[in-house]
Amino acid sequence: MNLIVIIAATLVAGIGSVWLAALLLKVGVRSGSGGVNPQHLLSLAAGALLATAFMHLLPEAFESRIEPALLFAVLLFGLVFFFLLDKAELWHHGHEHHHGGEKSAHGHHGHDHDHDHDHGHAHAHDHAHDHGPRTGGWAVLTGDSVHCFGDGILIASAFTADLRLGLVAALAVLAHEIPHHIGDLVVLRQSSPNQRAALVKVSLAGTMTALGGIVGWWLVDQLHSWLPYFLVLAGSSFVYVALADLIPQLQKRLPARQTAAQILWLAAGIVLVTLVSRLAHGEHGHDHGHEGAAHGEHAHDHDHDNPGHGESGHVHKD
Repeated sequence: MNLIVIIAATLVAGIGSVWLAALLLKVGVRSGSGGVNPQHLLSLAAGALLATAFMHLLPEAFESRIEPALLFAVLLFGLVFFFLLDKAELWHHGHEHHHGGEKSAHGHHGHDHDHDHDHGHAHAHDHAHDHGPRTGGWAVLTGDSVHCFGDGILIASAFTADLRLGLVAALAVLAHEIPHHIGDLVVLRQSSPNQRAALVKVSLAGTMTALGGIVGWWLVDQLHSWLPYFLVLAGSSFVYVALADLIPQLQKRLPARQTAAQILWLAAGIVLVTLVSRLAHGEHGHDHGHEGAAHGEHAHDHDHDNPGHGESGHVHKD
């Protein structure tokens, strides 16, 4: 049953984020000044990732009997490891291309048009220089597949620890994949005029999340005592993506109104994770309550089995 939930959650996070990205990209392009602001999506994703890591994954790991110093060492190792993947351009899949998506979403905005034009031109130049019009799409898909596979393992680790934790982790992955998939779709549409083909390709890459979930479920099942380490690695991944990838894209001078909007969307990501956690915890706690009641009845019967209870033990034997 747990594996079915993991597969369902990873498919929603992996493929659902692609379709939501396509929908938001379509709305952003067509609605002019009312379009979706990718900066807000980045802020929302950063808040969700940080809240998931610091309020759920890491506390769950530190509740184990493993020495905190060892878990902190694993956290440090995870940050360095994801930095190396970032340098290898596998984990950091197409994040530079996100700016292209930003331009698409803002292309019809009346304000700051010159800045968007210059930025879009610089992005196009860098993209052509780094990958070329044909190879860039495959580079994005390759990195996207590896990234989604890793996300699946992280989600499976969280679900193995706790249902509530898994739901929160899946939500955080969904939130931070949406702005990235917007960039992926923009890059693929630049290299191919067929928009439907671009959506199918990115969706196929998203299915790697489910494959990663299956592998992660098997891996944690075989190495269950290592679960706290897997949770710390998942937390380090979320922290790294939020602090080294998403937030730096928000670190630019903006008017006070736009800065306030970024902060509000960041807080919204934290609140969203908290609400989902509380709702899931309510259901999970209710189930545990029934289990606890059943366990209490079992313990009561077990006490009656004790010879010291005399008559009760005799009745039970009959």
